Amino acid sequence: MIRTILILCLTFFLGVSPLSAETVLKKASFLPHWSPQAQFAGYYVAYEKGFYRQQGLALTIIQGGPGQPPIEYLEKKKADFVSTWLTAAIQRSAGGVKLINIGQLIQRSALMLVAKKSSGIVSPQDMNGKKVGLWPGDFQIQPQAFFRKHNLHVQVVPQSFSVNLFLRGGVDVASAMWYNEYHTILNAGLDPGELSTFFFPEEGLNFPEDGIYTLAETYRKDPALCRAFVQASLEGWRYAFSQPEAALDIVLQYIARAKIPANRVHQRWMLARMQDLMAPGDKDRPFGILQAADYERVAQTLRESDTLKTTPPYQNFFFR
Repeated sequence: MIRTILILCLTFFLGVSPLSAETVLKKASFLPHWSPQAQFAGYYVAYEKGFYRQQGLALTIIQGGPGQPPIEYLEKKKADFVSTWLTAAIQRSAGGVKLINIGQLIQRSALMLVAKKSSGIVSPQDMNGKKVGLWPGDFQIQPQAFFRKHNLHVQVVPQSFSVNLFLRGGVDVASAMWYNEYHTILNAGLDPGELSTFFFPEEGLNFPEDGIYTLAETYRKDPALCRAFVQASLEGWRYAFSQPEAALDIVLQYIARAKIPANRVHQRWMLARMQDLMAPGDKDRPFGILQAADYERVAQTLRESDTLKTTPPYQNFFFR
């Protein structure tokens, strides 16, 4: 009786309902797989707008970046949820890390190859024998599949996270993310009409990238927690796409806290491209869902490239 009176007094003075006064938020943590930028706008928006709290979560967003591999954080239980690429997640799952996908954000791959038309490259066959800049690790899986498909023999040149080598003519073809490095190339003074662009989805090699992952153990213990995190995150992304300037204000605050150079124009481009990649206008691609066909395509490519002998079944990998 005394406890009830105290709660009623508290709700009178604070202006909250008895239910919210007794609500206990569940603690959870999330690690984006790279440094703060508009690539992760939806999560930052969901946090700042209180969407996670509305779903009953007291969320901590861990600053991502070099030296903080998301799947290792997940495996060591230093984070409850992480974002990472589908290729990386399938490989680590096949390697024994019991992780699952609970939300697939990017539906259309953003990784691409770019060449200057002045170099004579306008078709895949024109790359034969040319110098191609590739990033290491998972960034090479799609390009190598592309080369096999077109029976190309190229000179692979290690590419840093800069397009300077391409701009200076050190390589004929460069790797780029549509939402990031491609825009940097345009800002360097090259016109889109001067460039040949090779988008992997147009080559039948759509490998969706950013997804939300957790341990299977976490999902078994509290599926409601996992669904709440995904729902709040998707709400954050919807808000970011409907209110891009407000979202950019939030993103730039996170970038400033991380002391990373940034400009609003580039982040605006990135956010717009993320909308194109997450919601490509295909009614058969519900927002946040990993399509079985996409999963099987990536898994088959990993097997064909001898990266993996076996891959987990789709039904054991994606959970809603």
